[in-house]
Amino acid sequence: MGYEKNQIITAKIVDMTSEGEGIGKVEGYPFFIKDAVIGDIVQLRVTKVKKNYAYGRLEKVVTPSPFRVDPYCPFHKQCGGCQIQAMSYERQLQFKESKVRNNLIRIGGFTPEKLDQMMEPIVGMEEPFHYRNKAQYPVGTDREGNPVVGFYAGRTHSIIANTNCILGAAENQEILESILAYMKENHVPAYDEATGKGLIRHILIRKGFQSGELMVCLVLNWKGKSGAKEYLPEQKKLISELAALKNMTSVSISINTENTNVIMGKEVHTLWGKDTIEDTIDIRDAEKDFAPLGRGVTFAISPLSFYQVNPAQTEKLYSLALSYAGLTGREKVWDLYCGIGTISLFLARDAKQVYGVEIVPQAIEDARRNAWRNGIENVEFFVGKAEEVLPEKYEKEEIAADVIVVDPPRKGCDQACLETMLKMAPERIVYVSCDSATLARDLRVLCDGGYKVKKVRAVDMFPQTVHVEVIIMMQYCGKEKN
Repeated sequence: MGYEKNQIITAKIVDMTSEGEGIGKVEGYPFFIKDAVIGDIVQLRVTKVKKNYAYGRLEKVVTPSPFRVDPYCPFHKQCGGCQIQAMSYERQLQFKESKVRNNLIRIGGFTPEKLDQMMEPIVGMEEPFHYRNKAQYPVGTDREGNPVVGFYAGRTHSIIANTNCILGAAENQEILESILAYMKENHVPAYDEATGKGLIRHILIRKGFQSGELMVCLVLNWKGKSGAKEYLPEQKKLISELAALKNMTSVSISINTENTNVIMGKEVHTLWGKDTIEDTIDIRDAEKDFAPLGRGVTFAISPLSFYQVNPAQTEKLYSLALSYAGLTGREKVWDLYCGIGTISLFLARDAKQVYGVEIVPQAIEDARRNAWRNGIENVEFFVGKAEEVLPEKYEKEEIAADVIVVDPPRKGCDQACLETMLKMAPERIVYVSCDSATLARDLRVLCDGGYKVKKVRAVDMFPQTVHVEVIIMMQYCGKEKN
């Protein structure tokens, strides 16, 4: 049967893609429909027809799925940041576990029977909203000429005005509305991507969830004199208004005059308060429902610092990494792609020596300062690519590894990094992944090189979205393949 653009069709949603689109089938022919939930019967409008599949726009939910819920956010469809907010949280967790499982079967070559033995239940949240400790809001102008902040609509640079994102900290709304009122009163122009003119591009807000400390950084398209102290009209008035807000700790600006999608500039100036805020990540007992152990690590966080955005789940994820590493105090541990040393400092409490590697120099500076701040001396950090630093230190300086912990970017590990890990043959590898597809690919290489996967556990770091973290524990077993 042929289908045409704009044709109206009724279909039952029988599955979902890894990106959260509903899959409806009509006489075996699949349609992909954004905002549809598995179990829905929907009316869709055909938008694009291919030979073996088609895309449709959700026109009407004829019969709601038992898993469909009323979204908290009125902008969830336009924004696209919360792709599965219309799905119950319990079903979201099932969706994410299935996503991980399917990638490990399809790409990694693991059998369902093996996964039944290895996979532990996904770690969800009790309160899956207002969990983000960092938010970056683009600033623009509406049709009436008023300044607005919010988020870009899906696949566009059109700003949806919203000062109350349900994923961000509750304090964000008051901060944003204070800045908008200041901009309107003092005729401060928002940045215009089309012309390259205007002053305020983005607003970065960070919060220490344990400390309560707040940071605001305004990203400016500022072309004034270098080293100037006045970057904004009526700057002192804005600073005094922000400083008066409860728990405000740091107000800064970042200079970015480039025609780029990169949000933060390289130049940051503190206007008021401290250069950083603090937060503490507690080590928890991964074997006993993540009960706190009172062994927290405190971090200093700057506007440019990489820091996990969900602190509650970060504690659970890193505590699992520590548990999977199985440290006794005698081990040498390598932490690859270590960022500001969050996992490294957790590991150092129970290891003989930890070596961290990260390509971003500023992150390594932060890591060293964080080690000093916590009085941790058995950790050493190196700047560089993991695939270059690791073989150099292993082959030239003969620094061995009993355990390797790796937390790579979405693209996964570099081939040279995987090869060196196999040469070093640590007793255990703990792999933390933000993309289960590249994880599955890398696991196949490691398993073919003599490792067996012992434990797999997903951790929901990003409720309401399709993203999910996975942590893996591997044991060296020689050349017997997994």
